[in-house]
Amino acid sequence: MLNTPPLSLYIHLPWCVRKCPYCDFNSHRQPLNPGYSDYIDALLADLRFQLSSIQGRGIETIFIGGGTPSLFPASEIRRLLHEVSHLVGGINAVEVTLEANPGTLEAGRYAGYREAGINRLSIGVQSFNDRALQSLGRIHGSEEIYKAVSQAREAGFENINLDLMFGLPEQSIEEARIDVETAINLNPEHISYYQLTIEPNTRFALSPPPLLPSDDHLWDIQLQGRARLVDAGYQQYEISAYSRVQKECRHNLNYWTFGDYLGIGAGAHSKLSDQTQQRIRRSSRVRSPEAYMAAAGTRGALSGKYFLKDTDLVIEFMMNLLRLNGGFTAQLFRDRTGLPLSRVEPILAEAQRRGLLGTDGIEFGATAWGHRYLNDLLTLFI
Repeated sequence: MLNTPPLSLYIHLPWCVRKCPYCDFNSHRQPLNPGYSDYIDALLADLRFQLSSIQGRGIETIFIGGGTPSLFPASEIRRLLHEVSHLVGGINAVEVTLEANPGTLEAGRYAGYREAGINRLSIGVQSFNDRALQSLGRIHGSEEIYKAVSQAREAGFENINLDLMFGLPEQSIEEARIDVETAINLNPEHISYYQLTIEPNTRFALSPPPLLPSDDHLWDIQLQGRARLVDAGYQQYEISAYSRVQKECRHNLNYWTFGDYLGIGAGAHSKLSDQTQQRIRRSSRVRSPEAYMAAAGTRGALSGKYFLKDTDLVIEFMMNLLRLNGGFTAQLFRDRTGLPLSRVEPILAEAQRRGLLGTDGIEFGATAWGHRYLNDLLTLFI
């Protein structure tokens, strides 16, 4: 039987100063007159329209992503969270994350975000090497990163994530080591350490950067980074996520454990368990900010809506859970998919035979080999 999992809220703010060449998210260059207030009005209209789909369920985490959410004034973020709290019945003690770019923030805005109800910042560092930042098309330099973290601490933030990339153009193992060491020295509660990948429909896909590290080089960088982060007291709980004790990103953990989430904003996606139908429904909003703002609060804002088939349930569950160090139990598989474990037992056995999956008789999880070759492991479930 399909059980009701925790529910998160994702809020998409779509504008950036400029589009980074590696970015495949639904982000758009900020217009001359962006209309922040109008966009917040559209978000709230969208939320009101979708309230019936969550049937009074409480929100456990909120993530404001983008785009570059830190382009929005603190006053608009405050208004947004105030109205969200009113509509969903309160958000006290909820993890509320805001993505921030060091190149878009001045000192006073951090305090404004903190007062607005943001209690976790995710700062898009990517690298501390100015040459690498330039090759990635970032609008900030290393000095702005140090200022951003310092000013966030001064504003009272006690839960900060730093996004850090490896596998950058011309990056040596030593340069990657220095990036990790510098991030550790800033003492954030959480570090997301992930590989630059060339995604379709990006500028890097059309014109790949020169001298990207080889696969063996990437593996050496990843192992080196992991070892140093763990040695510094960061627990790896997902392929690219490291945290201090009890500082895991609760919002992302809900994604990775196949929880439910409601998405509002241009291009936002939702995954909701329908107890009446005993099925999982996905939906998405139109990607264009202008089209979204014009249609928010109506069915016209929808770009897609469908129930997941059983085969889709299996692969989506595995794509998320097998990223985690902890894996999953038979009970969690049944609760989150509504399917019996017997549906995948032959595949689990084959994955174990190949050394990609391990089990202690209760939990199943990817081995170190399985994490390195995760695509091979997931292909078994398709």
